[in-house]
Amino acid sequence: MDIDAFELERWFAEYEHDADVMLAESGVRSLPASRFDTDPGDLDYVIPTAGAPDVRETIAEEYDRTADEVVCTVGTQEANFLAFQSLLAPGDHAVVVTPTYQSLHAIPESICDVTRVPLEPPEWTLDTDAVADAIRPETELVVVNNPNNPTGRQHDEATVRELYDIAAEADAYLLCDEVYRELSPDPVPPVASMGEYGISTASLTKAYGLAGLRFGWLAGPREVVEGAEVWKDYTTISPTKFGQHVARQVLDDPEGLRREALAHVRANAEITSEWADDHGLGWSDPVGCNVFLDVPEGFDGSREFCRTVVEDASVVLAPGDCFGDAYDDYFRLGFGLPTDELRDGLARVADVL
Repeated sequence: MDIDAFELERWFAEYEHDADVMLAESGVRSLPASRFDTDPGDLDYVIPTAGAPDVRETIAEEYDRTADEVVCTVGTQEANFLAFQSLLAPGDHAVVVTPTYQSLHAIPESICDVTRVPLEPPEWTLDTDAVADAIRPETELVVVNNPNNPTGRQHDEATVRELYDIAAEADAYLLCDEVYRELSPDPVPPVASMGEYGISTASLTKAYGLAGLRFGWLAGPREVVEGAEVWKDYTTISPTKFGQHVARQVLDDPEGLRREALAHVRANAEITSEWADDHGLGWSDPVGCNVFLDVPEGFDGSREFCRTVVEDASVVLAPGDCFGDAYDDYFRLGFGLPTDELRDGLARVADVL
């Protein structure tokens, strides 16, 4: 397997551990473990390895599917990996909407031919005709994430259903990474609920502030889930016992935590929007807790700007070129962290500017 280095993770590895403020964090602020019962009992495997039936049944309800149409994973990253490995083979073709989280195109590109369809700045809209034009007879998969990382763009229901119809007409699956879906005040229906060609991946990481659980899932047609389970036997085998134990508590009553997260993100978005406007960096009214902003004048691209900020102000931002060379005029800023840390980070960047 020949795959490109994960640019964003390599950037974080270089700077994250020594910096004072992580203003590139892509999820909502982390919750303390004390909010939950953290005793899962004996530390054995989760049985069955696809996840406990009651947990999968609770997840499946969101997608109008059954428990055997859900497999629990170690984060959304594994869910996507399993889908790509089980659905794609050399000689196939995939269409991926970009910019996006690198693994959503890099893993398919390590397997087969991929056509990238770019969103259109500054509002980062999607031309579904461009997706339709990219379809080939050998297309097996169309990939999108909604709301989008890094731009924060939420494609509306009509757009997503049009994407589904394009994929279905080509006898291809539509995979939607919906890890930010619950951070929308008005979520689009999940793709896995749209029909036999729909696959949804998600987790408790971004919307609930539970990254350390590493608990995610894939929901979709039974044949897709079965293929993912075959590959999962060679990766993590089962979700973590701790992750599933806490996930069960969250999934039994998620709305309280979701309301907290939405209120937090809404307040932080107002702070960040005002700051971005003050510095003329652009603001695209993002959904979730990420925004793609313009690199300020006087810097030779996103990498130079972000390197200057981290070295002069000890604040980590995400260079746009980590999402592809075409995005070197942008940088990603995450505003989901605790509000006092957000204000501190923005003030430090302002001093650099």
